[in-house]
Amino acid sequence: MKILLIGVHGQVGWELNRTLQPLGEVVALDYPAIDLTQPEQIRHQVREVRPDLIVNAAAYTAVDKAEAEPDLAMAINGAAPAILAGEAKKLGAAIVHYSTDYVFDGTRDAAYREEDAPNPMNVYGKTKLAGDRAVLASGCPHLILRVSWVYGSRGKNFMLTILKLAREKEEIRVVDDQIGSPLWSRMIAEITAQILVQGIGDLAGFLSEKGGLYHLSAQGRTSWFGFARAILAKSPHRNEHKVQRLVPITSSEYPTPAKRPAFSLLSSDALLKNFGLRLPDWEFSLNQVLDQDRA
Repeated sequence: MKILLIGVHGQVGWELNRTLQPLGEVVALDYPAIDLTQPEQIRHQVREVRPDLIVNAAAYTAVDKAEAEPDLAMAINGAAPAILAGEAKKLGAAIVHYSTDYVFDGTRDAAYREEDAPNPMNVYGKTKLAGDRAVLASGCPHLILRVSWVYGSRGKNFMLTILKLAREKEEIRVVDDQIGSPLWSRMIAEITAQILVQGIGDLAGFLSEKGGLYHLSAQGRTSWFGFARAILAKSPHRNEHKVQRLVPITSSEYPTPAKRPAFSLLSSDALLKNFGLRLPDWEFSLNQVLDQDRA
């Protein structure tokens, strides 16, 4: 199987490049080799590689900046997935695409399921929802995984930001009224590979039958403040930290250009039912990530 992986320099894409290798020949691209704002370049690259599977791990993820750059965010998050899915359909290939909890408004108090109606609060969420709908409507065999609160040992993410601030500041103020479940980028890659390997003999047929939109989430729940507290407590380098106080605050005390959902839990019950896969508790994965630093 030939796999076209887009977004290899991102935190999820980097993990996918390692995890997908046993499944076939991986052609891994990122900007500027493939520019998702240029439709003809996207089509050219797909037609040149002629993959059996496209894995799109690229996205415009600057949530606040998207409020000022809606057209750019829509080109990457909405239009590009539509083009990729359309090209995959022409080739008889399949596509894997990643979405976000930000397609919901966070007004529930129970974990969101796949059938719950989206209602994005910000430009980023609206553009990601457009991409979801384009892939779903394409008629191409597909797997869309909605994820939330993604972090890892590479790239830009909450965990790395907290560890950086801990070395620089005596006090860190963190929002405590937004609820979710942190998800290690490696777990996203591993679940993706475990799903794909179940249909390795006829991937297009497998995803036509069992694919679709699924929520992928770690077990358990916390706030950003709770996540930060766990990061600092479990850090193998905490003796080097300057921070003395971790202060819980409300979202209103930390205004941002883009509104965030107050509740971001996603239910992974459908993933367990259809593929027999479930992720561990978020704190278990956090220990694994920080143990890498300890090693």
